[in-house]
Amino acid sequence: MTIKVLIADDHKLFRQGLISLMKTREDLVEVIGEAETGEDAVQLAEQLHPDVVFMDIYMPHGDGLKATKEIRERFPGIAVVLLTASENDEHLYEAVKLGVSGYLLKSLDAKELFELLPGIIKGEAAMTRSMATRLLKGVAKRSMDGAKGEETLTERELIVLRLVASGASNSRIAEKLSISVNTVKSHLKNILAKLQLENRTQAAAYAVKSGLVSNSNDNLLNNHPSG
Repeated sequence: MTIKVLIADDHKLFRQGLISLMKTREDLVEVIGEAETGEDAVQLAEQLHPDVVFMDIYMPHGDGLKATKEIRERFPGIAVVLLTASENDEHLYEAVKLGVSGYLLKSLDAKELFELLPGIIKGEAAMTRSMATRLLKGVAKRSMDGAKGEETLTERELIVLRLVASGASNSRIAEKLSISVNTVKSHLKNILAKLQLENRTQAAAYAVKSGLVSNSNDNLLNNHPSG
């Protein structure tokens, strides 16, 4: 089953280039539409029902963030990934608040883009480690209540949070902790509630910002308490 993609970008040359790139992986992805304005993106999302919308930010007649907000509110089953040249901290923070499925720069390597695509459909955040670090610069400092919330996490929830921030999928976490995927989802739900966060992307960003994840945490994928 291929992933149906809608590309929203006001630069025709970029759209054509991305479409040509996608055609090299027709086994994985199918571009079903293209839009050059925010309004068009919303209309086509309603008409075509894509799995993923790759959304630029700077567009006429409703910018990408405004279009993203409307799509997320009206069609929550559609994943929206910001694919942009903007490294503006405020854009990053606003995107996370809107519940996007990822925030990628247009300088992203094609191979990395294709590697991230399947995870988007599974509800995983499409964000490189470097982008997660940059995202933190745009995230407002947590309140004292939020910091206290961190202390209420159980040991297992902390492990799950670290694994999420390290880029592990739900299935990968389930495998490493010898638990079911549904149990992983339950842990994530509790984590978001306790930390007053809205989605997986915010949880990953918060974990890095709070010092719960460091370079050494890559070992979490191989070393952890079992049971």
